[in-house]
Amino acid sequence: MDLRKIKTLIDLVSESNVAELEITEAEGTVRIVKSLPMGNQPAVAQVHYAVAPTPQSTEPAPAAAPVVSPVTPAAPAANIHHVLKAPMVGTFYTSSGPDTKPFVSVGDAVKQGQTVCIIEAMKIMNEIEADKSGTVVKVLADSAQGVEYGQPLFEIA
Repeated sequence: MDLRKIKTLIDLVSESNVAELEITEAEGTVRIVKSLPMGNQPAVAQVHYAVAPTPQSTEPAPAAAPVVSPVTPAAPAANIHHVLKAPMVGTFYTSSGPDTKPFVSVGDAVKQGQTVCIIEAMKIMNEIEADKSGTVVKVLADSAQGVEYGQPLFEIA
């Protein structure tokens, strides 16, 4: 992986609420981890990165442990709603601007392919589309907050 690309990724993690980022490409995997600040010390003084390229293996990767976000409570075992999850790490926005209405709200009907939110990643605004038609039951993330890959964003019935 190009050193400039790694530097850009480190800067992105440093400036965001993202604690960990892992990128896998043909030539290997890069994992960037930002440590959390201890006590009342400034966060900048406590930032450490671990960047370790690893060769690709022909063995399947082990399944990642589920991450429970403090934003969303654990889902009940018999959840009948479809959950739209974040397809990337970035900053979640419910609308295209601070003074505009949200793309969708609780109770709104959505169609598959309809834009429901934006996730900003590396200064690029990515429109996230509904992967299922239905009605928005819950918005599970807060606007202008960081989201992790696979984090639940919406419940659609």
